[in-house]
Amino acid sequence: MTDQRQRPRRRGQGELEALVLSALSEADGPASAGWVQERLGGDLAYTTVITILTRLLAKGAVTRERAGRSFAWTPASDQAGLAAHRMRKVLDAESDREAVLASFVTGLGLDDERLLRELLSRAKDERED
Repeated sequence: MTDQRQRPRRRGQGELEALVLSALSEADGPASAGWVQERLGGDLAYTTVITILTRLLAKGAVTRERAGRSFAWTPASDQAGLAAHRMRKVLDAESDREAVLASFVTGLGLDDERLLRELLSRAKDERED
């Protein structure tokens, strides 16, 4: 007889960061890691929550301030900002930025292409003002 225990589902890259950031954004103000852990249902170890918060801090997605012997954490960015940071990081790691951007743009659907054109036009207008 074989042991067929179910392994817990492995979360996708960035999923935990998004969950932690989402929990922080629901707080009324700066929140402790313990509060975040509790808000997420307590299924993550406290040390895991601290690790995720520390990674988010390094990415500029959260800030922290001393609160007694630990820290209180505040979102500095939303999930969209975090995704944009990841996209810039991938782009910065490539030697041929033009080829990467060209490949990205040609892979967009019509609605996304239209949206990107509108956003670029808006950004250009704001820079000219």
